[in-house]
Amino acid sequence: MSPAPPLLPEQDRVLLHRLRNRKREPSPAAEPRLTTGQLIADKVAAAMGSWPFIIIQTSVLVVWMMMNVTAFVRHWDPYPFILLNLALSFQAAYAAPFIMMSQNRQAAIDRADARHDYDVNVRAELEIKLLHEKVDQLRELERSRLIEIIERLEARLS
Repeated sequence: MSPAPPLLPEQDRVLLHRLRNRKREPSPAAEPRLTTGQLIADKVAAAMGSWPFIIIQTSVLVVWMMMNVTAFVRHWDPYPFILLNLALSFQAAYAAPFIMMSQNRQAAIDRADARHDYDVNVRAELEIKLLHEKVDQLRELERSRLIEIIERLEARLS
Protein backbone atom coordinates (compact mmCIF):
# COMPACT_ATOMS: atom_id res chain seq x y z
CA MET A 1 0.00 0.00 0.00
CA SER A 2 1.37 3.43 -0.96
CA PRO A 3 1.93 6.15 1.66
CA ALA A 4 -0.93 8.58 2.06
CA PRO A 5 -0.52 11.94 0.32
CA PRO A 6 -0.37 15.06 2.48
CA LEU A 7 -3.84 15.85 3.73
CA LEU A 8 -3.77 19.59 3.14
CA PRO A 9 -2.16 21.62 0.38
CA GLU A 10 1.16 23.17 1.37
CA GLN A 11 -0.30 26.67 1.62
CA ASP A 12 -3.06 25.49 4.00
CA ARG A 13 -0.60 23.50 6.12
CA VAL A 14 1.66 26.54 6.51
CA LEU A 15 -1.29 28.75 7.43
CA LEU A 16 -2.63 26.20 9.94
CA HIS A 17 0.80 25.82 11.51
CA ARG A 18 1.14 29.61 11.82
CA LEU A 19 -2.33 29.94 13.35
CA ARG A 20 -1.75 27.08 15.80
CA ASN A 21 1.52 28.58 17.02
CA ARG A 22 0.47 32.21 17.20
CA LYS A 23 -0.27 33.50 20.64
CA ARG A 24 -3.27 35.75 21.05
CA GLU A 25 -2.23 39.36 20.92
CA PRO A 26 -3.73 41.22 23.85
CA SER A 27 -6.83 43.08 22.86
CA PRO A 28 -6.79 46.86 23.25
CA ALA A 29 -9.87 46.32 25.42
CA ALA A 30 -7.71 44.42 27.92
CA GLU A 31 -5.29 47.35 28.09
CA PRO A 32 -5.54 48.62 31.67
CA ARG A 33 -3.61 51.86 31.05
CA LEU A 34 -5.69 54.46 29.25
CA THR A 35 -4.48 57.99 28.72
CA THR A 36 -6.23 60.85 30.47
CA GLY A 37 -7.74 61.96 27.17
CA GLN A 38 -9.12 58.48 26.50
CA LEU A 39 -10.63 58.31 29.98
CA ILE A 40 -12.25 61.73 29.57
CA ALA A 41 -13.55 60.84 26.09
CA ASP A 42 -15.04 57.58 27.37
CA LYS A 43 -16.68 59.26 30.36
CA VAL A 44 -18.11 62.13 28.27
CA ALA A 45 -19.43 59.71 25.62
CA ALA A 46 -20.92 57.44 28.28
CA ALA A 47 -22.57 60.37 30.07
CA MET A 48 -23.94 62.06 26.94
CA GLY A 49 -25.20 58.77 25.54
CA SER A 50 -27.34 57.97 28.57
CA TRP A 51 -31.00 58.43 29.42
CA PRO A 52 -30.28 60.45 32.58
CA PHE A 53 -28.38 63.00 30.47
CA ILE A 54 -31.21 63.25 27.94
CA ILE A 55 -33.82 63.62 30.67
CA ILE A 56 -31.80 66.23 32.60
CA GLN A 57 -30.98 68.21 29.45
CA THR A 58 -34.59 68.14 28.30
CA SER A 59 -35.74 69.31 31.73
CA VAL A 60 -33.21 72.16 31.75
CA LEU A 61 -34.28 73.24 28.26
CA VAL A 62 -37.97 73.19 29.16
CA VAL A 63 -37.36 75.16 32.37
CA TRP A 64 -35.16 77.65 30.48
CA MET A 65 -37.83 78.24 27.85
CA MET A 66 -40.68 78.44 30.37
CA MET A 67 -38.80 80.95 32.52
CA ASN A 68 -38.04 83.10 29.48
CA VAL A 69 -41.57 82.94 28.08
CA THR A 70 -43.55 83.53 31.28
CA ALA A 71 -43.64 86.90 32.97
CA PHE A 72 -42.62 85.58 36.41
CA VAL A 73 -38.91 86.32 35.94
CA ARG A 74 -36.84 88.80 33.99
CA HIS A 75 -36.38 87.62 30.36
CA TRP A 76 -32.60 87.13 30.07
CA ASP A 77 -33.00 85.17 26.81
CA PRO A 78 -36.28 86.09 25.10
CA TYR A 79 -37.73 84.12 22.22
CA PRO A 80 -36.10 82.88 19.81
CA PHE A 81 -33.67 81.87 22.61
CA ILE A 82 -30.43 82.98 20.97
CA LEU A 83 -28.40 82.43 24.17
CA LEU A 84 -29.84 78.92 24.50
CA ASN A 85 -28.91 78.19 20.88
CA LEU A 86 -25.40 79.45 21.54
CA ALA A 87 -25.07 77.25 24.65
CA LEU A 88 -26.33 74.16 22.81
CA SER A 89 -24.02 74.82 19.85
CA PHE A 90 -21.10 75.22 22.24
CA GLN A 91 -22.02 71.93 23.95
CA ALA A 92 -22.30 70.11 20.61
CA ALA A 93 -19.03 71.56 19.33
CA TYR A 94 -17.14 70.28 22.36
CA ALA A 95 -19.02 67.02 22.82
CA ALA A 96 -18.58 65.79 19.24
CA PRO A 97 -14.77 65.41 19.36
CA PHE A 98 -14.93 63.56 22.69
CA ILE A 99 -17.54 61.18 21.34
CA MET A 100 -15.56 60.67 18.12
CA MET A 101 -12.38 59.88 20.08
CA SER A 102 -14.24 57.31 22.14
CA GLN A 103 -15.82 55.77 19.04
CA ASN A 104 -12.45 55.63 17.23
CA ARG A 105 -10.88 53.80 20.16
CA GLN A 106 -13.82 51.38 20.30
CA ALA A 107 -13.55 50.85 16.52
CA ALA A 108 -9.86 49.94 16.93
CA ILE A 109 -10.79 47.42 19.62
CA ASP A 110 -13.53 46.00 17.38
CA ARG A 111 -11.09 45.70 14.43
CA ALA A 112 -8.58 43.79 16.57
CA ASP A 113 -11.33 41.49 17.83
CA ALA A 114 -12.61 40.94 14.29
CA ARG A 115 -9.08 40.08 13.11
CA HIS A 116 -8.77 37.55 15.92
CA ASP A 117 -12.22 36.09 15.17
CA TYR A 118 -11.27 35.75 11.50
CA ASP A 119 -8.07 33.90 12.40
CA VAL A 120 -10.01 31.58 14.71
CA ASN A 121 -12.54 30.90 11.96
CA VAL A 122 -9.82 30.17 9.40
CA ARG A 123 -8.09 27.84 11.83
CA ALA A 124 -11.37 26.05 12.59
CA GLU A 125 -12.05 25.71 8.87
CA LEU A 126 -8.61 24.22 8.23
CA GLU A 127 -8.89 21.88 11.22
CA ILE A 128 -12.29 20.67 9.99
CA LYS A 129 -10.89 20.23 6.48
CA LEU A 130 -8.03 18.21 7.94
CA LEU A 131 -10.45 16.04 9.91
CA HIS A 132 -12.54 15.44 6.79
CA GLU A 133 -9.41 14.39 4.91
CA LYS A 134 -8.44 12.00 7.72
CA VAL A 135 -11.93 10.49 7.83
CA ASP A 136 -11.84 10.09 4.05
CA GLN A 137 -8.44 8.35 4.29
CA LEU A 138 -9.71 6.04 7.03
CA ARG A 139 -12.79 5.24 4.97
CA GLU A 140 -10.61 4.51 1.93
CA LEU A 141 -8.30 2.32 4.00
CA GLU A 142 -11.27 0.44 5.45
CA ARG A 143 -12.76 0.01 2.00
CA SER A 144 -9.51 -1.38 0.60
CA ARG A 145 -9.21 -3.77 3.58
CA LEU A 146 -12.79 -4.94 3.04
CA ILE A 147 -12.09 -5.52 -0.66
CA GLU A 148 -8.98 -7.49 0.31
CA ILE A 149 -11.00 -9.62 2.76
CA ILE A 150 -13.70 -10.21 0.14
CA GLU A 151 -11.07 -11.27 -2.40
CA ARG A 152 -9.56 -13.74 0.11
CA LEU A 153 -13.00 -15.15 0.87
CA GLU A 154 -13.73 -15.50 -2.85
CA ALA A 155 -10.39 -17.29 -3.26
CA ARG A 156 -11.30 -19.73 -0.46
CA LEU A 157 -14.73 -20.36 -1.98
CA SER A 158 -13.31 -21.08 -5.44
